[in-house]
This record gives sequence, C-alpha cells and structure tokens, in this order.
Amino acid sequence: MMRRVGILGGMGPEATILIMQKVLAGVTARDDADHIPLIVDQNPQVPSRIAHLIEGTGADPGPVLADMARRLVAGGAQALAMPCNTAHHYAGAIRAAVGVPLLDMIALSVAHAASLAPRGGVVGVLASPAVRKVGLFEAMLADHGLSALYAQDETAMLAAIRQIKAQGPQPEARQTLLAASTEFHQRGAAVQMIACTEFSLIPEAVSPEVTAFDTLDRLVAEIIWFSMQPEERQIKAAP
Repeated sequence: MMRRVGILGGMGPEATILIMQKVLAGVTARDDADHIPLIVDQNPQVPSRIAHLIEGTGADPGPVLADMARRLVAGGAQALAMPCNTAHHYAGAIRAAVGVPLLDMIALSVAHAASLAPRGGVVGVLASPAVRKVGLFEAMLADHGLSALYAQDETAMLAAIRQIKAQGPQPEARQTLLAASTEFHQRGAAVQMIACTEFSLIPEAVSPEVTAFDTLDRLVAEIIWFSMQPEERQIKAAP
C-alpha cells in the first residue's frame, strides 16, 4: 500500500496545484488507485515569508506551519512536503511539531546541484531575495564545495515574484527571470536552479545556454519515491 504524503500548501496557491499536477504526471497509472495519495492543506493565509524575512513587519510563519503539520499528520500523513523554498527556513518548527519526516526540498536540490557542478564551482540560485538573506542554501552547498550566486537586481526578482502571485505568469516576469539566468551564465554559473515556486510556473524563461533544474521537481521525485517504498525502507523522522 502506498504511503500518504501531506502537502503544506498555499505558498503560493498555484505552486501547490502545480506540485499536485507534477506528482500526478510522474506516475504511470492504469487506474485511479495507481496514483500517489496526498493530503493537501491549501492555506494561503500562512503569514508572508517576504514580510517576515525581508520587510521585518510580518508575523512568524513558523507556528502556523507547525499547526498545519499537526493537522496533516492527524489526518494520516506519513511524511510531509512543502512546495515553497523560502518556507524551508521554518523547517525546524515543522520538525519539532510532528514525528514524521519532512521531505527536504533544499537538501534534495543541493544534492542534485552537486551532481551537476564541479567542486569549487558556483550554482545560480533563481530565488526570492529572502533565500539569500537567510542563507538557505549556503551551508549545504559549501559541504559539497560549491557556492551560491544570486541575482544582482533583487528588486526586479521580488517584483516578478509579486507579479506572478497577483496576476499569474506575465511577460515581464519571464523577462526578469531570463535576465537573471543570463547574468548568472556570464558570471560563471552554468548550473542553475529555479528555487522559487512562482518561477516554477515559468521554467521556459531560463536561459537555454545553461543546465537548469527546478527544485520543485526534486521534491516531486522524492514524494513519489517515498510513497512507493515499503514501510521498512521509509525515511526516519529527524530526532
């Protein structure tokens, strides 16, 4: 029997729908029962990560995410996944609240980047400025001998993210993502990761000259793998 995975969603709502679509598409199915069982908490009222981390004016999302995790586990989730890169800054609050594993999109993505980039190299991180501010990827990348590169025009990146949240994918956001990806390539980052799930909605905007992957896709693959594993091979929850 496949294991249920709980999704801490709503950050943003379209990204939550996208991960469900990707999990659905990632399974070869002959009937409904062949698909991955998901329990989804689509909660757009999670306090803004941008307000809390960049502007310093918003409420801490950690307690809300912890409550969501408890509800998902009470509903039968045997692992959790969160389709928001920045929200992984609050992973500690989630892990402290429940006894099931959080499938870590950041760790999974760094491991994949390390398989693509040589030691001593740089990885372009197409993300919210909040990701750079909290150093979400730095320590894990350093463990693999890698460093992170971020867009010089953080104002444009944040504006693109806000535009996608408000209006969906737009030409201006695509232009911003392409400009950042091209800049990374010029600065030596031939390996790049889409590390904002708003940008996951416009992956085609990344420069065709680079090797790019979406952190959301690494999480999707892990959800499918976890759900299909026999119980004795499941990932153990962090202590």
